[in-house]
Amino acid sequence: MTTLVPVELPKAYRLLNHGPTVMVSSAHDGAVNVMSAAWSMPLDFDPPKVAVVIDKNTLTRGLIEGSGEFVLNVPSSDQAALTVAVGSTSGRDADKFAAHCIRTLPGSVVKAPLVDGCLAWLECRVIQEPHIQAAYDLFLAEVVAAWADPAVFADGHWKEDQGGRRSIHYIAGGQFFETGAAVGIRK
Repeated sequence: MTTLVPVELPKAYRLLNHGPTVMVSSAHDGAVNVMSAAWSMPLDFDPPKVAVVIDKNTLTRGLIEGSGEFVLNVPSSDQAALTVAVGSTSGRDADKFAAHCIRTLPGSVVKAPLVDGCLAWLECRVIQEPHIQAAYDLFLAEVVAAWADPAVFADGHWKEDQGGRRSIHYIAGGQFFETGAAVGIRK
């Protein structure tokens, strides 16, 4: 099981600021699901907020609307095939957790599970904005807890040497870019 360390909430935006693909996990009324999302981003620092696009035709959307919460899981390059798999099938057709042998960790605040092996996790509560949810499939949420794998993120920053485990960025057709080395600029 992955080791988790808490991330200070005002620094939680740093887990998403570089635009990684995420897996969105959700739970409601005994059902759980996970799907991939290429369109997510941080919105604010204090309290931290995020935005994510969740299509109205997904099982995840119904679970999020029912529970008012979800987790943004930041997968590593090791999980690229899993990210494509959970984004290519519907949770209505199969239990993705069982089908892909996905291990989970419990959320500390929300009921949605954390996908084990990821680089970071943001537990989120939906900020109700019915118009933008209906018109644009866009969900805004407050981050209520944030976690990172200390091997890749510590003291509010991504580590330069992440042991080969880096976040992924979807570009289309089952292809990803992997985060590279940081470029530091002195002021």
